[in-house]
Amino acid sequence: MKKLVSLVSAAALFLALSAAVASADAGKGQKIFIKEMKPACGFDGGTMAKKHTQAEWKAIQDAGKLNEEMIKHCPEAKPLKDNYIEHVFDFLHNYASDSGNVPAC
Repeated sequence: MKKLVSLVSAAALFLALSAAVASADAGKGQKIFIKEMKPACGFDGGTMAKKHTQAEWKAIQDAGKLNEEMIKHCPEAKPLKDNYIEHVFDFLHNYASDSGNVPAC
């Protein structure tokens, strides 16, 4: 019985975390970049996204260094709020240099 409860709990935790990651939105990330970063950067989100490949953006995000990387390219910008990170990452990953996608910002 204890094993079943553990298994159900683990499955519920997995689903909850999957839903949080799946809720990231590239469109919302683009809007956040335009509002929060573009004025300080002096360039659009597409330019930022093209600075790395999808694999590089993923490695930066997995290391928890997305804000640091963005500030490296835009020293005048303020770090993004934690709840913005997943959306902005989704945008940057979606429009990375090797993605073949072109954003409209």
